[in-house]
Amino acid sequence: MNRSPLLTLIAVIFAATAPIRILATEEKTPFHFAHRGGAHEFEENTLFAFKSCYDKGIRGYELDVRMTKDGELVVLHDDSLDRTHHGIGPVEHLTAEEARKINSRVQNEPLLFLDTLLDYLKNKPEMYVEFEMKTSNKELYPDSRIEEYATQLHRKVTAHVPVGSTYLFTSFDRRPLVAVKKVDPTADIMLIKGGPLTPELMEAAKAIGSKRIAAKMEGTTRLAVKEAQKQGFIVTGWPGHNLNDYFLGLGLGVDAICSDVPVLVQEYIERKK
Repeated sequence: MNRSPLLTLIAVIFAATAPIRILATEEKTPFHFAHRGGAHEFEENTLFAFKSCYDKGIRGYELDVRMTKDGELVVLHDDSLDRTHHGIGPVEHLTAEEARKINSRVQNEPLLFLDTLLDYLKNKPEMYVEFEMKTSNKELYPDSRIEEYATQLHRKVTAHVPVGSTYLFTSFDRRPLVAVKKVDPTADIMLIKGGPLTPELMEAAKAIGSKRIAAKMEGTTRLAVKEAQKQGFIVTGWPGHNLNDYFLGLGLGVDAICSDVPVLVQEYIERKK
């Protein structure tokens, strides 16, 4: 049967766009979560930031954990209080009582203690939370202190994990990851690298029993991500400073993106629906 020119044109357009439709349906949306509670949208690592993210529909956090001189755990990124808080020097040099007098620079929020955040999370199911162990500075965390730190953190984090939630321990430093695994061989851990995803990172993760890896997205290739996933790894990409970083992670095919702008990403995803 002869087709009209119009039908022929429609058939050509359909054939040309079919692959696009197939790709769109197969596109995997990576899980995105709030780096330091959304560091470019709220005051980082404060209870206000974590609460604000939750209220905006974000169901994943990354946060940094340090230990005071007398063994209390606090949420703080830097080796020093100077940048983010009205304080000087390492929190590791303060007692818990001294640390409780320290407030944040922007909103004058109290320095966040881990117990406070865990109490906030205890009735919130289906959360994803990364507890990054900030122990790379060996002057602040010599080998002799790693076991105490890891044991204390594991005990507090696992005391109450809400239903359907994933709580995991992450670090650039292999020492606390190994220590957590000694305490609990079933613990979910993730090795982070300050560079692109490489075979060496995969081998290092395997050596400590980590099924998760995190790498910088810049310099990482889609092929490397696919190979890691083929080997059974869950791959997280970072940093996520803006929407372009989210798009980069989308193109790389990572499983998750650690984002400083989680609300912006969430709003973009919602607009697409």
